[in-house]
Order: sequence, then structure tokens, then C-alpha cells
Amino acid sequence: MTHPLLVVDAANVVGSVPDGWWRDRAGAAARLRDDLVAVAEHGLPTLPGPLEVVLVVEGKARHVESVPGVRVVSAPGSGDDAIVDVVRANPDRPCTVVTADRALRDRVAALNADILGPRTIRRPG
Repeated sequence: MTHPLLVVDAANVVGSVPDGWWRDRAGAAARLRDDLVAVAEHGLPTLPGPLEVVLVVEGKARHVESVPGVRVVSAPGSGDDAIVDVVRANPDRPCTVVTADRALRDRVAALNADILGPRTIRRPG
């Protein structure tokens, strides 16, 4: 069975809480990745699990590695482009993207992805 796909815009979600993430972008992305392990197993209130979780990282967080339950995709350039590529590569699967980026939301909605805001997965800093 193929689980629904949850694609997370790491830079956008990490940046949604002013908890000092800018001092250690890779560390902030790794903490988010670790928090997503439970989401992969249990899902979200509006999206029951299990889920396949893909965390898209870019820039200084590019070296964050995958862990069981969360696949990390390192964007070679634009994180938004990498997210669109992940969604486009899975046309027949239920797909939800977590981001507050309006332009990205429009791009993935055009590919029939659902959208959730960062607060759905991010605990307050």
C-alpha cells in the first residue's frame, strides 16, 4: 500500500517560529526532521497516518540526512523547485505540501496537491 505523501518546506516551516533558527539552520532543520518522525507514523488531525514524509532542505541545511520515517531531499538550487519536482513525480498519490509561501502554494495546487500551513506541524518555539 502506498501512503499519502506529506512534503514539507523546511526553510519556510523553520522560519515560521523565531526561535534562533538563523544561528544554526542545519540544526533547526534536523530538529524539524526529528519532530516529523511521529507525524509520519501517526499523521495529523486532518491527515491520518501513516504518511510518507519528505522534508525538502536547501542552503546551509543541505547536509541534513534522512532518518527512518522521514526522507530528506536536498535541493540543488531552489527549495521551491525541488518541492514542485517531488509533487510532480507523484501524480497519482494523495499529496499535501506544508508551506506558507504563496507562490509555492499556487504552484503545487496547480498539480492537485493539498496545502497546510506551518503551524499544523510546528510546535511553538
